[in-house]
Amino acid sequence: MAKRGRPRKKAVEEIVENPQGVVTVQDTQPSTVDFNQVAEADEHPTTWSATFSEAQSQDIEPANISTAQEITTNKYSRGKDGLIKSVEYEYNEDGSVNWRAMVDPKHLFPNKSWFEARNKAVPTSVDGLQDYQLLIKLAGIKELAKLRGYNSVRYNVIKCEKDHVSIKCEISWIPNFENPISESDFIPASTHFEDVANATTDNTSSFATKFLETIAANRAFVRCVRNFLNVHIVGDDEIDKSNGTPQHPEAEEVEPIKKLTPNGVLENLASSKLNCDTYTDFKDKLRELWTIGIYKNESAKDWATYDDIPAKEARLLINIIKND
Repeated sequence: MAKRGRPRKKAVEEIVENPQGVVTVQDTQPSTVDFNQVAEADEHPTTWSATFSEAQSQDIEPANISTAQEITTNKYSRGKDGLIKSVEYEYNEDGSVNWRAMVDPKHLFPNKSWFEARNKAVPTSVDGLQDYQLLIKLAGIKELAKLRGYNSVRYNVIKCEKDHVSIKCEISWIPNFENPISESDFIPASTHFEDVANATTDNTSSFATKFLETIAANRAFVRCVRNFLNVHIVGDDEIDKSNGTPQHPEAEEVEPIKKLTPNGVLENLASSKLNCDTYTDFKDKLRELWTIGIYKNESAKDWATYDDIPAKEARLLINIIKND
């Protein structure tokens, strides 16, 4: 009679890790081994490189390489410090950016007025010149503002008359490590800066007198950028180019007003009543008055202009001309 016993448990499968990195399944029950297959496996062992190559052969969606390249090659991208990554900045001893050093020399040129006022020859190069001997072009100021970075530029007209325009420029700069937006509770923020400039017929020349609004706006922008970034080179647009001579576009249409002195009145009267365009013409009239005995003065021969005539003699001549 057969013995009864508990049914045999199902064989437990063991997972054994091969030192070569291949996972095999081994049954607890004895099994037949094909040594030919083993030999073939030994000749071509499974390695990590083989496994990696096999994984590469699978269909894997590639990464968006073009987007990554675009991010890294964008020359205007900025870092956490607020500076452009592709630009090599110059720094001061305190760690702040030396914005003066960031001005491209091609935007600088000698201040001609400074040298002429001191009877010195104007240099042909900016090498070795101090900041007060230089001028900076508007293009240089624009480039500097772009390097620093700003959100907006606004202009407010303070005064706009025929011969005088005054404008305020307001720039909202982007925050950077020098001026973080949360560094203080003051309003406006430290990244907001403004400055004022004017343009008049007395401090402009040539065609600029017809575009006072534009000149004033450019001057305000230049001053706003320079003063915020501590650049102490005067902008070319800020210079008074009138040479001390007031420019009045309407001068051709309006007769200039003569001086209201006795000499000025005499000059006006000689021009309007005697048709004397120059003092030489008036001197001929004086000779005629001498000849007919109406007016004689030995000192008249020494007068070269109307201003040389004494006020007392000028009044006397005015009465003579009026009564003639």
